[in-house]
Amino acid sequence: MMIYTISRELIKPASPTPFHLRSYNLSPLDQLAPEMNVPVVFFYPNNGNCTLEKTMVLKKSLSQSLTQYYPCAGRLHSPKSASVNCNDKGVLFVQAKNEAQMDAFHDSEHIDTLDQLFPDDLVYSNCSSLVGVQLNHFACGGIGLAVSMSHLIGDGHTLGSFVSHWASVARYGSLDHKEVLPFNPHFIHTQLTNSMRPKYKVINQKCVNPVTRKFMFPNSKLSDLRNKITNSIRNPTPVELLTSLLYKTAMAAATNKSGSFKPSYLYFPVEIRNRFVQKLPQNTMGNFVSVMIISTMNTSETSLDMLVSEIRKERLQLGKFQSMQRAAENRKEILLSKLEDAESAKTSYWCLSLCGFPSNHVDFGWGKPMDTTFALKGTNMSGFLLKDAPNGAGIEALVILEKENMAKFENDKEMLSFCQT
Repeated sequence: MMIYTISRELIKPASPTPFHLRSYNLSPLDQLAPEMNVPVVFFYPNNGNCTLEKTMVLKKSLSQSLTQYYPCAGRLHSPKSASVNCNDKGVLFVQAKNEAQMDAFHDSEHIDTLDQLFPDDLVYSNCSSLVGVQLNHFACGGIGLAVSMSHLIGDGHTLGSFVSHWASVARYGSLDHKEVLPFNPHFIHTQLTNSMRPKYKVINQKCVNPVTRKFMFPNSKLSDLRNKITNSIRNPTPVELLTSLLYKTAMAAATNKSGSFKPSYLYFPVEIRNRFVQKLPQNTMGNFVSVMIISTMNTSETSLDMLVSEIRKERLQLGKFQSMQRAAENRKEILLSKLEDAESAKTSYWCLSLCGFPSNHVDFGWGKPMDTTFALKGTNMSGFLLKDAPNGAGIEALVILEKENMAKFENDKEMLSFCQT
């Protein structure tokens, strides 16, 4: 697949960031974020709109949006700094021509090639630019808008709010339009307690030779899956059910490959904006994430019923938080309490649910995307990402596993019975 760079530039805020906002301190929760990026691609079909006009609209509206999301146009004071210098250096914006058809990039067999759609190495790790954009023009006339944000300044909901704001400005043509205002970011400014980010022990096991596949679970099949639960869990959510099924299937695949069960754990980030005593708006900028860790030490703990129960139990234990500092302390306490079991585990997985994420509704003025997906290859850890299907008819799961395990996983009869094939 030949890709040619057409242009690259830095898009700066339409007006300078005021002096009193020039330093943006990372919160205690931000400082716990992994040093990676949140990379998403929005695919738009060729609907006859002028590509040049699209590009001009995107650049102008991005510049306007950055006056509100000003940390995105800044730079870390240093690689390990706990604050952002909001110096209006700008967001990297690259245009590229791709000789491939757009369908090739959201086909399940080729989803590992998504990293080609991002500028520089922004799909994998942090570099100087905290946000990067690449507008990909495909041979079919469709476009793929790839956006990557440093996890240090925001989680998936922050990225969703930022892109929604940007799209809203593009759609209505003005930052001051009344329809744009609900998307304005909400900031919680914190004091800088340390000039450098502290080091925390991270539970992580590398995924060797990872491959990614896409699986679609229709609502009707998720209802069938719910009917399989026989324990006392009341109204298990689709995310609880599907997470348990995927984790169970991945453990079975690993067991099938090695010939024996290996203790495992599941690392599950949880969005907590609504778990503060004073609920935070969904457009609050930053990382508002706690974690659940499910340890599975023997085969008797791998039943669907038990896994759903464990996820529900961990979720109920999260409780409410008085402050970001307390939420950060709670997250560290969870990691420390589970560290011994996790370190004894031979296999590890993560699961991230972005169900409810507004990715399927991001309209820049030329319609909603036909598909939205996330680049996972750079995570280097086996896991699952759940998101709403484009038509709202179910949940789509992106699964990343070692190649040999994936061969077993994607042929699991029980898992496939709940899939749309």
